[in-house]
Amino acid sequence: METEHALRAFMALSSRARLDVLRLLVRHAPDGLVVSEILAHIALSPSQLSFHLKALMQAGLLTVQTEGRFLRYRADLVRLRALSDFLTAECCAGQPEQCGLAAEPSCDTSEPSIQP
Repeated sequence: METEHALRAFMALSSRARLDVLRLLVRHAPDGLVVSEILAHIALSPSQLSFHLKALMQAGLLTVQTEGRFLRYRADLVRLRALSDFLTAECCAGQPEQCGLAAEPSCDTSEPSIQP
């Protein structure tokens, strides 16, 4: 990820409302939510939400898909992972495995199996 892309993402996330919307969409990944569903969880007016969704889209943190007359918004998990990698790329002198960052995070919510 280029520094300019990271800066745009961090500027978009400097708003509590946008951070809340993005975290909500991460919780609902990979299905995402339509505007009415987002509004049911976030205390914003439709015009405020539209403003914040546009900012998140411009920062490349969301994707949108038309479904009939609805727009379904999804967190761009690949871009969010790239942003995380950008932040930790030089952790522990460029060896993130020394910091315990080498493991890939997962959206899998199932219990891990325990090996004897």
